[in-house]
Order: sequence, then structure tokens, then C-alpha cells
Amino acid sequence: MPMLARVYSCAVIGLDGVVVEVEVDYGQGLPKMSIVGLPDEAVKESRERVFSAIKNAGLSYPRKPLTVNLAPASVRKEGPSFDLPIALGVLVTEELVAPEALESALVVGELSLDGTVRHVRGVLAMAALARQEGYRRLFVPAADAAEAALIPDLEVIPVDSLAALYAHLVGESIIAPALAADIPTNTPLFSRIDFSEIKGQEHVKRALEVAAAGGHNVLLSGPPGAGKTLLARAITSILPRLSLDEALEVTRIYSICDMLPMETPLIQQRPFRSPHHTISHAGLVGGGNQPHPGEISLAHRGVLFLDELPEFGQRILEVLRQPIEDKVVTISRANGSLTFPANFMLIGAMNPCPCGYYGDNMRQCTCAPSVITNYQKRISGPLLDRIDIHVHVPRVDFQKLSSQRQGEPSSVIQARVEAARSRQTQRFTGTRLVSNADMTPAEIRLYCPLDEACTSLMKTAMKQLQLTARGYHRVLKLARTIADLAGDSAISTTHLAEALQYRARERDS
Repeated sequence: MPMLARVYSCAVIGLDGVVVEVEVDYGQGLPKMSIVGLPDEAVKESRERVFSAIKNAGLSYPRKPLTVNLAPASVRKEGPSFDLPIALGVLVTEELVAPEALESALVVGELSLDGTVRHVRGVLAMAALARQEGYRRLFVPAADAAEAALIPDLEVIPVDSLAALYAHLVGESIIAPALAADIPTNTPLFSRIDFSEIKGQEHVKRALEVAAAGGHNVLLSGPPGAGKTLLARAITSILPRLSLDEALEVTRIYSICDMLPMETPLIQQRPFRSPHHTISHAGLVGGGNQPHPGEISLAHRGVLFLDELPEFGQRILEVLRQPIEDKVVTISRANGSLTFPANFMLIGAMNPCPCGYYGDNMRQCTCAPSVITNYQKRISGPLLDRIDIHVHVPRVDFQKLSSQRQGEPSSVIQARVEAARSRQTQRFTGTRLVSNADMTPAEIRLYCPLDEACTSLMKTAMKQLQLTARGYHRVLKLARTIADLAGDSAISTTHLAEALQYRARERDS
């Protein structure tokens, strides 16, 4: 007797999964399949894929009308990941597979016409949901099994084809679960440049070391060819290694965006994103009818590098202000809003003027003063106020460039950075803070007390540098990081003086 089938699958909304109940039942009339429950075009096209996959797997397809309901109907269903659960629902209605075989299991996968199961995006979020909701097993494409196996206490079954899954469910040929221990996790995803390869620029390297130690934002300014881009790209080699929780956060975002290489199920390097200045608003912060993460979320726990900063549209730059402060970005649409993580280090690079040689000691600037002012004003004061470290990158002379002597390697600098971060981790135990840059005024008052000499220095600096309240707090956070690098428990005037020198900017001179 034909029966109503229920198979459980998963949809991804933002960065989180939602359980979807796939119901398959017979209807009345001519043979066809109707899919309801707010499906998009890719889901509707499952009809043809499911029919061909079942036929080519050597299984019988009912010559009756079928109705497929994807519940809850209020959640929009996107993508081809519902192919496999729909096919299993059809097999259950035909009594080829017992419902008990799919008990306490989630199923996801795209079907090709020959029944092969293809990769789908967002598997890590689906696996996390499966464990959270108490499901014991997860059937996923074999290509995605290593990614799903990162979630503990969950039996992950890698599926190569519909025929192989059918044989597993009826007990003919059991598929061995994927094991997390078998996952390669050392494949590099982002290129690294060692600091030892960069000639000169010792004061810039020091500024980047301080930035890496506390998660601070940096603006590099200097003439063309001075090494601003090279220095920015090298910072990933001195950033502290990702913790497992941070790595899972980053991996989930890349999985949702379908940017996770098959050979890299777990991202262990901090991301480095460098969008072109022609990027759209949605490309930078995220968006779309069904919002997806943008570049600032892809840079979560890593670096967002904006080269030629004044060339970015002013509206695009201004949307960075809120994520820099809140460490998240919220995208609102008529049917609701989604929040994506955006805790990144911003590194900007710019020329001091359109020709690039304002202030250069080797080549004369050809720009009029008004042109220089207008060029620098493309970056607003409120955005500049959110950048902790402003550093000039001068031209490197021939003697340093031609020297065979290598600088300090990244591994040595990274050890100092990790030691400073370790002090911050101990300090922020029991809170959600990760680095000094995350501190709010309440934590600054608690962890950045000033003695009488430091208070006097800050009072003078407030007047001379015309610091805002935000600028005042950012100087204290920066001084706290410099003290951590030095291994000191208290902020001294030496730490404070170095922090203050990073507030100087080209437009002030």
C-alpha cells in the first residue's frame, strides 16, 4: 500500500541551518511531480534530476502524480541540495526503502542524471544543526564528508551515488562513516609573504606587529612602489594561529559562500581579502534578495585589505564604520534581517595625492594643493578616527634594497604576537572578547588605568592632536597592546608615547 514519506533535510539561512521536512505523497491525475513549500527554480528542477537518477540507478519510479512539500513553507528553499531527500522520499512511498532506515537522520545532496551525488554548499552549517537538533546521522555527498566530519558526535555517511545509498539502506552494502581523524588540515589557502624578504621599513614592520598583536586597524600612506601592498600582504604571516573555534567559524562562512576547496575541509589560516575598488556595496558588506556574506564577512578573524583606499566609492567606505565598531553586519530585507560576523582587521593603503609623490624626498609632486586636499578628503574623518595606526611608508633607498642581509623572520615576530595575544586571552577569560581592539569603554576603564604621568601626557595629547572620545579610547587600547608586547602589566608613558605617534596623519601635516 503506497504511503506518505517523510525525510528530513536542511536549508541554510544566512550562516545557520534550518531543518526542512520533505514530505512525498501520491496525488490524483496524470504522472508528474509538484513541489510546494516556497522552492526556488533550482529546487523546482529537482523533478527532472530525481526522475532520471532513480531510473538510471535501476530503481522503479511511480507512474502516478507525486506531491512534494518542503516544510516549513514560510522558509524559502534554495539550491539543489534537496534532490537526494526527495529521491529517498519517492523510494519510501514505493516501499523500496523502509522509513526506519532514515530514522534520526538528515539527508542533503544534489543528484546528477546518472544518480551520482554532487557537492552542495553549507554542509558545515548543516552538520552543526544536525548535532544541535539531536540527529544521530547525516547523509552527505562524499565530496563534503570531510567537512561535515569536523562536527563531533555525529555519524557522517559519505554518499557517492543514489544506488550506493539504496544498497546501504537496505543492508546490501554498508557505507563506512567518515572519520575526522582522516581529514587533511594543513593545505594552505592564502599565500604568505615572510617579513624577512622585505627590505627596510623597520618602523612600518613594528607598527604592523603592534596591529597584529591587538587586532588594530592600520592605514599605510606613501609614494608608489614603496612597499605598502607587500607589507600588508605579509601581515598574515605574523598573525596568531586560529583556534579550533575560530577556524570552524571561518570555515562555515566559506562553506556557505561555496568558496571552500575540496582539499581544504578546515581553514587554518587567517583569511586575507583584497577586493578591487570597483566592488559593489553588496559585494563588500553582503546582500542580495536572499542575503549572502560579503567581503567583510569573508575577512572575519583575518584581514580586509583595501588598496588604493581613496579610489573606493565614498558610500562603500562609509558602510564600514558600523561593522568596524560592532564586529557584525546586519542586512535587513522586507522579509526579515540577517546578521553576519565581521570581526576583521582593516588595512588600508593609499598614495598621499593623485600623482603619488606629495612629501616624497626624491620626486616632486605635480598636484595643486586643492587637489591634494580633495583627494585626502575622500576618506572621511569618522572613518579615519576608527583607524588606530596611521603610518607613513617612505621610499626605500638603494643601499637597503641591494643588501643581502635579511630581516627578522615572520616566525620570530609571530611568537611575540602570540605571547601578547596569550596575555589578552587570560585577561578576557569568561568574556566574548578576543583581542584588545574588541574592548568597550567599560573594559578600557578596567584594564587600561593610567598613573599620574600617563594622565598628564594624555591631557596634553588630547589638546594638541584634537582627539575625539573615540580617539582617546583607541589610543588607550593601542597602548595596552604595546604593553602586552613588552610583557608589562601596567601602561607606562613609553607605551603611551608610541601609541600616540601612530595617530599622526598626512592631512594634519
